[in-house]
Amino acid sequence: MTADLPDPGDTDLLVSGELTVLGRIVTASNATLVCEASSNGKSLRCVYKPIRGERPLWDFPDGTLAGREVASYLVSEATGWGVIPRTVLRDGPYGPGMVQEWVETPEPTGELGERLDLVDVCPPDQVPPGWFEVLRAEDSDGEEVALIHADDPRLQRMAVLDVLLNNADRKGGHALEGVDGSVYGVDHGICLHTDDKLRTVLWGWAGQPVEGALLPDIEMFASRLDGELADRLHEHITGDEVDALRARAAALLADPVMPMPFGRRTIPWPPF
Repeated sequence: MTADLPDPGDTDLLVSGELTVLGRIVTASNATLVCEASSNGKSLRCVYKPIRGERPLWDFPDGTLAGREVASYLVSEATGWGVIPRTVLRDGPYGPGMVQEWVETPEPTGELGERLDLVDVCPPDQVPPGWFEVLRAEDSDGEEVALIHADDPRLQRMAVLDVLLNNADRKGGHALEGVDGSVYGVDHGICLHTDDKLRTVLWGWAGQPVEGALLPDIEMFASRLDGELADRLHEHITGDEVDALRARAAALLADPVMPMPFGRRTIPWPPF
C-alpha cells in the first residue's frame, strides 16, 4: 500500500478560504472555534484553533500545539490510514493557527442511551459482548460505571496510530464516527513528545499483537521518515521529536505488540 503526502495546494478552501467564526466549543481546553471557510461561492465547515488561544503546559513548549496537530495529520496520511481529518497551519481571524476539516457525524436516533458510542460508559453488568472494559469508576450519583470501547478494527487502527504519535490525550470524545462510515481522531495537540506520554481510553488491545494487515503500512511509513516526510515534519516538531517518532515505529515493527499501561497516568482525565 502506498500513500502520497498531502499537497498544501490541494486543500483548497481549508488553506485559502476566508474564515468566518460561527461559534466556539466551550468544553475544549484551548480556544476552539467552529468556522466556515468560503471562497467564490463555495464553503467548508472547519475547526480553527489559534495559537494565541493555546493554554500553556508544563511539558510541551508554548505555541507548538497547532504544529503538532498538523504533524500528526501528516503521520496519519503517510501511513495511508486517513484517521485524522485534513489539517493545515494558516492565518485566521485571531492569527496563525490550526485549521481542520469538520467531521460530520450521524444524527442521534432512538431514546437517549439506546445506542452506545464507540467509547462510552455503562453499568458494569451491561457491558455488551465483545466490548472491552477499560476502567471502573463512580458517577456523580455514586453509582458504579464501566468505561468501555468497541472491539472495532477502525478504532484499533486509531489505537496503533496513537502509539506512533505518542498521544497524551486520547479521550473518548476525540474518536468520531463519520457519516461516511469512517472513524476519525481529532485533537492531537499534545502528541509527538520525546518522552513516553501515551494516555488513552483505548487500552482494550493492550498486550495483544498488532493487526497483521497494519504492519506493512507501518513499515512503509518508517521507510519514508528519511525523505520528504521528515522535511515536512521538521516544519512543526523538533529533530529530536522526529527521531523519537522513528524509534517508536522501529520498536513497533521489532515487537508488534500493543503496549501495556504504565505508571499512574495512563487514562486522560476527564476521559471524555
